[in-house]
Amino acid sequence: MGEIEEEEAPVPPPNADDESAPLLSDPDPPKRTRSVRTKVPELEVHLYKLGKGPIDVFKSSLGGWDQDQLEVRDILEKYGFKSVYAFTPGSGRGAPIRFNPKNGRSLLGYKDGSVIYIDGQPTDSLIKPITKILSGVAFMTILIVYVMKETPGWARKLNISSGRIPPWILACAVIVFTRLSKRTKNFLEKRGR
Repeated sequence: MGEIEEEEAPVPPPNADDESAPLLSDPDPPKRTRSVRTKVPELEVHLYKLGKGPIDVFKSSLGGWDQDQLEVRDILEKYGFKSVYAFTPGSGRGAPIRFNPKNGRSLLGYKDGSVIYIDGQPTDSLIKPITKILSGVAFMTILIVYVMKETPGWARKLNISSGRIPPWILACAVIVFTRLSKRTKNFLEKRGR
């Protein structure tokens, strides 16, 4: 609940020359205060992680012009999720909860006092993209060793046989490696924001 208070200025003491003034005046006149209570719309959120939980049950205030939008970005940042979904404990995950990228509020409205169930998808760890990069580099190195006419000295020590690989396989490998590196680069840029 929010509360707004307004104080009125005290009435100045009457002038001694004024004949209509009372003989005895209160040196500290009481301050009159007005208060207005406004109820902030809230809903109860049961939060699950990959269908397990609930990991947390909390009240969330609704925002937006009509005071009916869920603050989705706050939930994503607080719990480390990359996306959240509508959830039913009996049947599982439903549709993703979409939100405005500018203000982080849900596109759909909710009623005050509602109870909602949300399932969160955790963000990917940095181990996956790093593993993909390293495996791509290793794969490209092995392909280069096979394609070269003369095997490098370090490759001879590893006892890799010198076979011929068709150029189209090498081209496919380069395309796959390039796509993986672009995805990893985009992922790392998003994590850096």
